[in-house]
Formats: sequence, structure tokens, C-alpha cells
Amino acid sequence: MALKNVQVLKGFRDYLPPEMMARQRMIEIITAVFRRFGFLPVDTPALEYAEILLGKYGADCEKLLYRFTDNGGRDVCLRYDLTAPLGRFMAEHRGLEKPFKRYQVAAVWRAEKPGRGRFREFFQCDVDIVGSSSPTADAECIALDNAVMTELGIERFLIRVNNRKILAGLARLAGVAQDREALFSRTLDKLESQGAETVRSLLQTEVGLEAEAIDRFLGALELKGSNEEILESLAERFQAVEVGRCGVEELKAVLGRAAAFGVPAGRVALDVSIARGLDYYTGTVFETSLLDLSGFGSVMSGGRYDELIGSFTGAPTPSVGISVGLDRLFAGLCELGLIRPGGAATKVYVAPFGTDTLEAAIGVACRLRSARISAEVSYEADQKLKKLFKTAESKGIPLICLMGSDEVAAGQVTLKRLADGRQMRVPLAELEGAVLELLEYPADKTAEGGS
Repeated sequence: MALKNVQVLKGFRDYLPPEMMARQRMIEIITAVFRRFGFLPVDTPALEYAEILLGKYGADCEKLLYRFTDNGGRDVCLRYDLTAPLGRFMAEHRGLEKPFKRYQVAAVWRAEKPGRGRFREFFQCDVDIVGSSSPTADAECIALDNAVMTELGIERFLIRVNNRKILAGLARLAGVAQDREALFSRTLDKLESQGAETVRSLLQTEVGLEAEAIDRFLGALELKGSNEEILESLAERFQAVEVGRCGVEELKAVLGRAAAFGVPAGRVALDVSIARGLDYYTGTVFETSLLDLSGFGSVMSGGRYDELIGSFTGAPTPSVGISVGLDRLFAGLCELGLIRPGGAATKVYVAPFGTDTLEAAIGVACRLRSARISAEVSYEADQKLKKLFKTAESKGIPLICLMGSDEVAAGQVTLKRLADGRQMRVPLAELEGAVLELLEYPADKTAEGGS
């Protein structure tokens, strides 16, 4: 009996083959950049004990955890991000050489309201540098951000940076009690999504600021000018606020070293309003936006978190990381027309037709696969040519290899490129070279995969 209600959960989605091909290409580009920067892959479980994740993100974020008791009576959560589980990972693998540079590509889950480019299950592509307090590590995250976006063919993007110590300095100037600074930062993080008036109200009712102090603080967020001019203005405000001065000096060093990494000055902007809502951030924070998608939200973000890993290991472990929100970025690039789902993993469709041709076709498919040329073979030998061509076209396969009785008897194959109809009949001994020629691959390359 068929189910009456067959549909995907709200906030979740299926990816069909054309989308998955484009998505996989994105992941391959992104991870190639990660490896180029010296990061090594790791993986961690989707489920963690609840105590691993609780107390790491802040009250607002913890409401979004998928938390339940499993069949063994254990209190567990689906991971909210890839950073808190990294703390548990480092505690269990203490012998890793530091600074430890890792990357991970995996799904995370958040029970939040779905929206434009926002899902309840989505993939993050994280890099983290564990065990270095150097501003060079922060700057390398910015350089990697720039490299990833550039490799994906994105021209109009902006990496906005700030430092949590600058926000702490502004909070002190506004009269925020030190034990409310985390709440202050979480409230400020709602500025882009909920607007200034909502944030103004929350700063008054929840953080306890007076209207005049809120006006002064929000005015500081609107500082204009070059990065250097904004830093100079902040330094003047923080003459008597040590934490603020420290944030300014750290950000100066980070921006200087980002320039040394070759990041164009126009790609990085100091934005005092950037807070990042997670409680574990302690220093530099980053958010990257697509300039042609106003209000879309950040597609790559992160920051420095010098206390999180130590809360698991019991030893000071300064760390910094940045993450690509793969599904949101994919949705944004599709909206901009920069990604067109499609492409085929298979390069050659081996099509037997006629008596006693199937086994020969299977042999040709095996031969192509041994040469690392992706091939699919029709399972039947009694189909009409029109049907065989239609199948190849519907699957987006660029080349068909016809195996009729005449070809099999002569030890030959007929190859036809579907895009322009170019056709050739060649001996089996010349099969691989002819296929690569029609696919227009260099002789020292192969045609495996969906590139």
C-alpha cells in the first residue's frame, strides 16, 4: 500500500543528478584549494554526546540543536557545525603536530526557519588551524577565502572582517557589563537579518543599555573610510580601553599579512558591525558576501576561537578557521546564473545492437574503464538505433560507441559525437585514442569523471 504523504521534510532537499554533478564539481574545486594551502582531511561522526555541543554556541543557537535520546538511552545531538566537534577530536588525538591544519566537508543540522538559501540540513566545507596564535594564521584564512571564491569564478564578492575585541571595547564604552558581552555580540549579530530597530530594542530590553548609549554605539558601527582610517578612528576611541586597543592592533596585523598573501585590498573591508553569533569567537571574525545578491547572507564565514579547544583538552590551544556554506553558496550561484546544473559522469555510451553483440560491447566498456575513460553499456542488444541515441542524449553523454554485428565481425567500432554529429569507424586497437580525440582530451589525460 502506497504512502499517502510522500514528501521531503521542510528545510531539507533532494539533489537530482544534474545538481549533484555541479555540486560535486564545486566541492572538488574547494577541496583542491584547501589542499593547496596545506590542509589535511579529517572526518567526525554526525552524532555527538549532547554535553560535547551544549554550552558552546549560546542560548539562541542551542535552541536549534537536533537533540534526542537514542535507543541506548544516550543524550545525543546531531552536529550543529564542524568546529565544536573538532574540540572533542583534538582532545582524543592529542599527539597531532601543531599547528594542525585540517579540512572537513560534511553535513550539519540546524532546526532553524528555512529561507532563501537557508536549509535545516546543509554541508559545510571547513578549514581550521589549531595551535597558532599568529595573525598570519588569520590572514591565511582570508587568503584561502579569496582563493576559493576566485577559483569558483566569482568576481563580485567582499570579505568583511572585524575583531571581537573591538566589539568588546565598544561594549565597554557603551556601558555593557562584562558578563553580558556574549549576549551583546549575539544581539548585534541580528543586525543584518532583523534590522537596526529590532537590535536597538533588544539592546535596551535584554542587554540593559540606555537609549543614549545605544545611539553612540550604533554610530560607531557606521564608521566610513578606508580600513586604515577606520582603525585609526577606533584607536582614538579606545585610548582608555585596553581590550579595544588590542583588537585594533590584531586587526592591523591581520590585514597587513593578508596583503602579503596577495589578497587585493578592495576585496577585504573592515566592518565593525560583523559580530558572528556563536559564543566561542574571541578575536578576528570573517564574513563573505556576494555583492550581487543583497540580503542573501554570508556564504563563507568564521573567525578566531582561542578558548574552545582548550575547554576540551584542558590546555590553551589558540585556533582559527573559516567555512564555506556549500548549499547556500550553491543556491546563490545558481540564482546568479554562475552555475548551470548538468553534465554527465559518463563520457561514452557503448551501444550494442544486433545478434551476438552484447558481450563484445561489454568488453569494449571494460576496456574503456581500464583506460580510465568512464563508460556505460546498454544492457540489451535488441534496441533500435533511435532509442540508443535518445538514451545517450537524455543522459547528457557526449559520445556513443556503436557495436553492430558488422563492427563486431570486423573488430571495429563506430564512434559518434552527439554535439555535432562527427563520426568515425576505427579498429579496436585505436579505440582509446579515437575516443580521447573526439572528447578533445590531451593524449596524456583521461576522460574519467564529470570535468
